[in-house]
Amino acid sequence: MSKTKPSVPTGVNHVVLNVRDIDVSHRFYTEVLGYTYVGSVVGPAAEMMTMRFFSFGEKHHDIALIEESERGSVDKGGRPEGLSHLAIGYPDRDSFLNQIQHLQACGVDFHMRGNHGMTHSAYIYDPDGNSLEVLYELPRDLWKGDIEAALTYFDPLPLSGPESLEDSTDYERF
Repeated sequence: MSKTKPSVPTGVNHVVLNVRDIDVSHRFYTEVLGYTYVGSVVGPAAEMMTMRFFSFGEKHHDIALIEESERGSVDKGGRPEGLSHLAIGYPDRDSFLNQIQHLQACGVDFHMRGNHGMTHSAYIYDPDGNSLEVLYELPRDLWKGDIEAALTYFDPLPLSGPESLEDSTDYERF
């Protein structure tokens, strides 16, 4: 076991769900559950996925939906199985950096690492193959000007070695 200690998370930051029909789910989450639609993946990334983001109002997003109508496994009812990923937030940059160092020390591989416009993140798999995002949130004033651009932004970082533990404070502003 690692000699490093894990950071204590602040809680679940957001959830990303696989859905069959993005328009039907969009109406459900806005009209039935009362979420506010804040943006979609746009630009070149939109050619790879159909994804929309929803908020209660304070965060960049509390829930996101990815349309999985043509890919991925489905359950007996024809619905995409499982969550896309669960995002676990850390209170600040130092706690996040400690946690990703701890993950590496424990032998956990990153399957994606990068800076979003509103978070800095590392994606890992749990022992059962569930995807988890560990992150810290950037200050709201950096992304509140254009939430959709911030949600679409992604600057990939190395997945292993000392470079994967680096974290720039030269934040993009949206």
